[in-house]
Amino acid sequence: MPLCVFEMGHFSAVWDQRAAIEISKDWNGIDQVTLRMPRGASARVSLHGGQVISWRNDRGEELLFTSSKAIFKPPKAMRGGIPICFPQFGNCGSLEQHGFARNKIWTIDDDPPPLHPAEYIGKSAIDLLLKPSEEDLKCWPHCFEFRLRVALALNGDLTMISRIRNLDSKPFSFSFAFHTYFSVSDISEVRIEGLETLDYLDNLCQRERFTEQGDAITFESEVDRIYLSSPNVIAVLDHEKKQTFVIRKEGLPDVVVWNPWEKKSRSMIDFGDEEYKQMLCVDGAAIEKPITLKPGEEWTGRLELCAVPSSYRSED
Repeated sequence: MPLCVFEMGHFSAVWDQRAAIEISKDWNGIDQVTLRMPRGASARVSLHGGQVISWRNDRGEELLFTSSKAIFKPPKAMRGGIPICFPQFGNCGSLEQHGFARNKIWTIDDDPPPLHPAEYIGKSAIDLLLKPSEEDLKCWPHCFEFRLRVALALNGDLTMISRIRNLDSKPFSFSFAFHTYFSVSDISEVRIEGLETLDYLDNLCQRERFTEQGDAITFESEVDRIYLSSPNVIAVLDHEKKQTFVIRKEGLPDVVVWNPWEKKSRSMIDFGDEEYKQMLCVDGAAIEKPITLKPGEEWTGRLELCAVPSSYRSED
């Protein structure tokens, strides 16, 4: 049966007999949207945080990590998936760590931006919307509109597009990250290619600046770094799974790399003591130089994730 595209209010999808967009409620009564593609790939997005909480390939294998001790109840952020860090990354000032976007209840966007054909052909998508509440304006007094599109391609590639518009009468600045928790076989069998020779800020050394010396990034202890002015394509190679995550990004100049290792894992109540071995965060981000928007201006950040056989190399 030939594929065809349909638009239905806030949804866009590639349609055949098996493609589907499903809305259900979690155990807290919060809506979540599941995108399913004919070949078996799927993605699930919670309106709690606008957070992708599952991404599976066409064999049904989960590609994102979620802690067995994650707390799935607002206002606590969920430990895993792809939390959205806005309007700050880290813990500074009066805002909660990584900002408030990941802890808020988003809505389904009834009036999303027009789709360019390249954004919908062969894809299933959901559009979400976040606007500041009175509580948000007390701690971060800026009026904004945050639109998020999550799209799943026929081949299982996952795309997230953030659009943040300044609706205020004065400029404001923010930092941002797609805080992506990848599921890996064993952190000691993983390496990252594409960040070699870059400068980075080390959060374990009060954000002191260093230059990456290795041919690739490997893991033997806790890592918490912000790599600066990074290329738009990065590869995370998992030797044991013979799988590579390819990260493509636009509007996101920085990359956060984080693994808590053993000591920090034991200090986190929503993270298992040994789970650091099965996860790695690699984030497309804008941190070193905050984004500044004048009244009426809009910023767009785009992240595309795919999982391919490990013959891939980042320079290909």
